[in-house]
Amino acid sequence: MEMIHSYVQAHNVIISAGILIFAYILIATEKIPKVTIALLGAGITILLGLVGQDKLADGTLVPHYFINFVDFNVIFLLVSMMIIVNITTRSGVFTWIANELLRHTKGHPVRILIALGLFTAVTSAFLDNVTTVILVLPITFAIARQLEINPLPFLLTEIFSSNIGGTATLIGDPPNIIIGSAAGFSFMDFLYNLTFPVAVIMIVVLMVLTTIFRHQLHAPEDKMKEVANLDNSKTITDKGLMFRSMLILTLVIAGFVTHDITHIQTCVAAMLGASVLLLFEKPADILKDVEWNTIFFFVGLFIIIGGVEASGGIKLMAEWILDVTNGSKEAASMLILWASGIISGVIDNIPYTATMAPMLSVIEHAKSPEYAFPLWWSLSMGACLGGNLTIIGAAANVIVSENASAQGHPIKFLNFLAYGFFVVIISLIICTAYIKFMYL
Repeated sequence: MEMIHSYVQAHNVIISAGILIFAYILIATEKIPKVTIALLGAGITILLGLVGQDKLADGTLVPHYFINFVDFNVIFLLVSMMIIVNITTRSGVFTWIANELLRHTKGHPVRILIALGLFTAVTSAFLDNVTTVILVLPITFAIARQLEINPLPFLLTEIFSSNIGGTATLIGDPPNIIIGSAAGFSFMDFLYNLTFPVAVIMIVVLMVLTTIFRHQLHAPEDKMKEVANLDNSKTITDKGLMFRSMLILTLVIAGFVTHDITHIQTCVAAMLGASVLLLFEKPADILKDVEWNTIFFFVGLFIIIGGVEASGGIKLMAEWILDVTNGSKEAASMLILWASGIISGVIDNIPYTATMAPMLSVIEHAKSPEYAFPLWWSLSMGACLGGNLTIIGAAANVIVSENASAQGHPIKFLNFLAYGFFVVIISLIICTAYIKFMYL
């Protein structure tokens, strides 16, 4: 065992990087659940001694103790927001809001597409993408049946909108939660720096999509009247729960917004909100709906990447970025933006961002916070918006695709790629102009 340990220590960079790359490959193939891959990789990383198993050694703290690499700001924020959203959803309030938007479109398919796109984008900025599309999918299929039209234009718009809208805030997309924790950015930092480019991208993409799908967005007059007269009176199933959960959700978001004044961490504000709501619920009923697969996927992934960081691999990656760009802030920003946009469309953007965040922290330490500032936003925009490239680019894409197939409207990989490529290129071009104008 001593010989194995010595070998691992002598080749720790190669071995830790190998575990990470192999995990990436297995995640991309989707043959094994990604949470299983992450936890298995984490176990191997700990077993090989790439990170420490013990908190103390000879009475002193072990710097590479594996728990130190798990970002509990991310974990507690995710769990708490899942609890708050699950409880709020049970009241029916989100469905009520969506139905009200649709009633005001008077049943016109083009207006419905725009309304669904905007609703999905705005909601995704404050809830997670998967929850948002799960909320809007039943409404979409019901409307398509009533209007007797193909739901695919609506579904594709919702996918693109969820990934675009989620880019705007700290809690909108998991990559932003990772970046916010690593860079020390607040909720308002994301709003200040990302709301404008995201709004521009959303408007341009909606204009493009309505133009592309205009020939499919026609419905008979009598069917349009049915949607215009949609009965929304019984959508809210529990008014007490609605008022309680919306009040807590509002207060939690207010806590995020006022972080720079109160200095209360976002995960603490979310945790307090979730705890208050749980006082009125049966915790067992709520906690079973938390996406524990996602949570433990994060835990395992943090440990695997911790192995690469402890071995010095992350530092080598950072040095490579600085070398290949000759230390140019502009070149590094563009490289990270476009590479993130393309790579995140092919592999899950969560492990990609979790790998890149420590690397940017090293660059920030080697250079300066001012140098790294545009790099963080390049990573955020590239990783979140790149999810629109392929049908497997983000979890929301997969959820919509699976539901569409079950309803008899499969979204083919190449068909999605044709639209997704166009959307991502438009998005990255706008981001390039924004980053150059604002930061470089």
